[in-house]
Amino acid sequence: MNGSVATDLGEQLKQAFRRYPTGVAVISATGPDGPAGLTVSSVASVSVSPPALSFSVSGRRSARVILEAPSFVVNLLGPAHVRLARDFSHPGGPRFTPEQGWSVLPSGEPILPGAVAALRGTPLHRVPVGDSTLIVAAVVEVFHGPDSGRLVYHDRTFVTRA
Repeated sequence: MNGSVATDLGEQLKQAFRRYPTGVAVISATGPDGPAGLTVSSVASVSVSPPALSFSVSGRRSARVILEAPSFVVNLLGPAHVRLARDFSHPGGPRFTPEQGWSVLPSGEPILPGAVAALRGTPLHRVPVGDSTLIVAAVVEVFHGPDSGRLVYHDRTFVTRA
């Protein structure tokens, strides 16, 4: 019965967060086999002084690369990035193609110059929680892109608004 309660509660939690719109980002990093990235909707500002943010990742190869990277970029997406958000949200989607508009920072991380903003970070804390890991990161550089509207994730759908 305890497992059933936990499963029911987990499903209820997922349903609750499907009702809660969130911003969309692609976290990108470079690993031993090249660039890796994934779509997340868990980015949060943690502190302004010192500048810090958080996000969570789970299980996939891309998540492991990000967890092991000494630095990464949190690319905050706008309405022009719906397809890119979808591509990075599932294994096997196209990654870092010329059509997606990626560039590379002098420090080696992939960056999306067309993102609303890009935040280069270094991990401060990696906290395992169930099958996910919460990353708290120091923000070491901020790049502002075009102020082109909003992209949010709501009820399992990417929603845009200029």
